Amino acid sequence: GLPLLFAMVLHEYAHGWMADKRGDPTAKLQGRLTVNPLAHIDPLGTIIFPLICLLFPGGFMLGWAKPVPVRGDRLRDPRFGMVAVAAAGPATNLVLAFIGALVFGAVSGTIIASGGTPPDWLLSAGGMFILINVFLALFNLLPIPPFDGSHIVGGLLPPKWAANWQKLQSMGMLFFIILIAAT
Repeated sequence: GLPLLFAMVLHEYAHGWMADKRGDPTAKLQGRLTVNPLAHIDPLGTIIFPLICLLFPGGFMLGWAKPVPVRGDRLRDPRFGMVAVAAAGPATNLVLAFIGALVFGAVSGTIIASGGTPPDWLLSAGGMFILINVFLALFNLLPIPPFDGSHIVGGLLPPKWAANWQKLQSMGMLFFIILIAAT
């Protein structure tokens, strides 16, 4: 619940922050350049879908936040700008996982050094925080539209190929649904 919401909010904030730094203030102007979770709630992805996931026994909590608006035409060097904006979200999740590992490792190490045993809730919370952030980073790096990985690939392709790649963006969710159904 809360670790996933925290990870999603910082992921989206990072996209908006990078877009602002690269010349597009859209997220800031729309009040989305904030860590306030209310600004990032997508009714379907942040509320309804996670509740549906909870109905399934042993189900995995999955959801998404409202994507931060980015206008590529406002970015300095739009191709590199979109790569930077897209990479900012997953990079933030990897940094959060690393910080989580350091903090939970240090706390657990301190407890062990003092002759104690870290409580199960601490180990579980630390592991879950790290897992959620690594999963979000890797999942979002999938080169399937509309995930961040597809924007990164599109920005790195030669311009002629990038134009064809861009045409696939509208079919991205269909590809994703087929991929999920096939597994």
